[in-house]
Amino acid sequence: MSRGMWSWVGIGRWPSQRRGVALLGGRWAVSSMRKMEHWERVYATKKPTEVSWYRPHLELSLRLIRSANQDCGAKIIDVGGGESTLVDDLLAVGYRDITVLDLSEFALRVAKERLGAAGARVRWLHGDVTSYPLEKQAFDVWHDRAVFHFLTEQADRVAYVRQVERAVKVGGHVIVATFGPRGPLQCSGLDVMRYDADALHGEFGRAFRLVDHVTEEHKTPRGAAQQFVYCYCRLLEPVVASTGRPG
Repeated sequence: MSRGMWSWVGIGRWPSQRRGVALLGGRWAVSSMRKMEHWERVYATKKPTEVSWYRPHLELSLRLIRSANQDCGAKIIDVGGGESTLVDDLLAVGYRDITVLDLSEFALRVAKERLGAAGARVRWLHGDVTSYPLEKQAFDVWHDRAVFHFLTEQADRVAYVRQVERAVKVGGHVIVATFGPRGPLQCSGLDVMRYDADALHGEFGRAFRLVDHVTEEHKTPRGAAQQFVYCYCRLLEPVVASTGRPG
């Protein structure tokens, strides 16, 4: 992918995107290993309440998950959950089978310790979502708030979608939130993508049926506004093209 400030608008500008707008800010992508090192440093040097994406509770995420599947036995994965309190709230409303995956071992440890004895009821996975050996068709609900927009390389986005297709049950629910078109160009010193709802859904392809999309204005701990776009989809029978890109 070319470096610099690029935007794609309309039809036919980007193979994986048929409609909408995707924006890339900043200059450099970093390797997976450097990303892991980066996030360990971020979480080790900032309190949970100091990171820009912090919210006391992810009310919209919780509402969408409960709307998707009210069965307390549903298998839920929170990708990039880190120190988020979403896992606390899922346990509080009765969900019993929760997995949290994150690049930062430090962040996972903070969340586990915060939960105390309840932390033993959660499956904690440390690794990169694009390559972690997730069990096939293991999850009823896949949730990601603010991981996908860090995937500035198309190969990483393709790998991510493949992981979703592999790990989510057919008919399962996929909830992904990224920065919207008016979101920031970078986050925690890293380049990010910005999407409108059509562009975000377009990254996933025809194996995913769009159920709903929601725009949220998030206030950072310092009072800045960040636009997030949530897409909520259902996974149909996975369709992967011979090129390796989602159909």
